[in-house]
Amino acid sequence: MEHADRTSPPDGALHGASAPRRTPSQARSRERVERMLAAASALIAEGGSDALRMGEVAERAGVPIGSLYQFFPDKSAVIRALAERIQADSRACIAEALSGVRDIDGLGRAFCGLVDTYHALFLAEPAMRDIWSGMQADKALRALELADSRANAEMLVAVLKRLRPAADARQLEATALLVWQMGEATMRLAVSVDRDEGDRLVAAFKRMAIRELTEG
Repeated sequence: MEHADRTSPPDGALHGASAPRRTPSQARSRERVERMLAAASALIAEGGSDALRMGEVAERAGVPIGSLYQFFPDKSAVIRALAERIQADSRACIAEALSGVRDIDGLGRAFCGLVDTYHALFLAEPAMRDIWSGMQADKALRALELADSRANAEMLVAVLKRLRPAADARQLEATALLVWQMGEATMRLAVSVDRDEGDRLVAAFKRMAIRELTEG
């Protein structure tokens, strides 16, 4: 039982955006961490991040609670690890999509493709939006999300500067960051309403964003 581990922090500790205690180096440890994160993701999908309990993560993963705390000091660290994985995958997808852009029309197609991919992921992976909710409860995790948005926006800015060299660079930076933040908000809204309305919201966002990015 979780309460038997007297060094365990409270489940609700979400005020430090704790990083994982250590990175697993051995194959067995990596496999165990994978089970822990998969269990946490499944539990978040079922009950939301607020209801996540470290004891339940350990039980679902089939590991002792002490082993869980060896890698994750609290549930904030678990949510952070899951968020960082999603962010890393997103950055790779964005970089790949934008790498082939050669003109304004190509930018529009690439951006719309990214939005559609992101929307599909939100629909297919309910844990994604609940992980985001968990991040909003913690100041440091919100800072992590903002840093990720800035990094994504910078990739978009690099393309915009190349395609629109006469445009004001600072305005491009502001536009790209705002578009990215609006896109994330659109995804969360789209999956909270029925599918038809969600699809219309996503389509409206794409029209607005493409107009702003390509026309200025």
